[in-house]
Amino acid sequence: MNDTEASLILNMLPQVGPVRVKRLGERFGSPSAILEATGSALRSVEGIGPEVSSVITNWQAHADLERELSLVEKVGARVLSPNDPEYPPLLREIHDPPIALYIVGKLEERDHRNGIGIVGTRKASHYAMESAKKLGYQLAYSGLTIYSGMARGIDTASHQAALAANGRTVAVLGSGLAHPYPEENIPLAEKIAAGHGAVISEFPMGTTPSKQTFPRRNRIISGCCFGLLVVEAGQHSGALISAREAGEQGRSLYAVPGRIDLPGTLGSNRLIQQGAKLVIDAGDILADFPLLFASPPALSTSRPRSTLSGEELLVYEAIGDDPTAVDAIIATSGLPPATVSSKLLGLELARHVRSQPGGRYVKLI
Repeated sequence: MNDTEASLILNMLPQVGPVRVKRLGERFGSPSAILEATGSALRSVEGIGPEVSSVITNWQAHADLERELSLVEKVGARVLSPNDPEYPPLLREIHDPPIALYIVGKLEERDHRNGIGIVGTRKASHYAMESAKKLGYQLAYSGLTIYSGMARGIDTASHQAALAANGRTVAVLGSGLAHPYPEENIPLAEKIAAGHGAVISEFPMGTTPSKQTFPRRNRIISGCCFGLLVVEAGQHSGALISAREAGEQGRSLYAVPGRIDLPGTLGSNRLIQQGAKLVIDAGDILADFPLLFASPPALSTSRPRSTLSGEELLVYEAIGDDPTAVDAIIATSGLPPATVSSKLLGLELARHVRSQPGGRYVKLI
């Protein structure tokens, strides 16, 4: 049995968990050695009692390795153990690193060095969505890899902005890869994995999303990155869990200021009060990392209309003289919804169009 298979098994076992596996790894050296250890040897490790040692020594009763490997192959995924060179080095250093990482797509060295997490509420305001698009685009255009959770709202806007900038992005799921959530973002996940980054999860393939899986997912987003940007978060937003994890992991914390009379911005505004750096544009983040960016590219994205061509031009010309709904743009252009969404974001960030509440767009030039 190799370390990847052993990591898969340990990851599927009840009552084991990342902290215990980390302790066991420090004692036995590798995932496979943990599974080969005797019950008495396992119990000599702090926090490993008779019940947990019995689960490990009788792992066949709890984990179906062949079925898991079959599901991994079916979705075209790979599995990384903490000893794998592709395993994110910053993530390996946190208190409770994932026992195994399932990955579709590819993680590159620059994703490990230049990762920034962007998180926020699922029920984002128009202002917050525009901020996420702008900052995600600028940061990805400048060479950073955008990490987020592929949830509705801010997460989706951040991933789409990175794609529009032809940059790198990594989606961290709160479910197994066999059950990506939400379903409407499956095309987004496929596009990310097809050459623009990776979709990753620590959960066994068949895991469905729940209130327990999302908080665990959040520590991975912050753990892979040098910093975390909170765009908009209410007082009880899950994004604040990510912010707390980032603080505990020693990551830099950033936040976009919001209106003081909106409950949905109370959490992110409080983060600024408590020391998070207020962010207006990507330069506020890039300025903290001069060694990473000896000569940052200009952040301006405007360009003349004459440079539009192909699908981008089709989408632009599908917008009428009055505010035009996305459905009408899709019908007129004849392009798939995912393509229209991506091109609209690029046009907006290039200041050719502007989005309005209600999913309508107007031309600017």
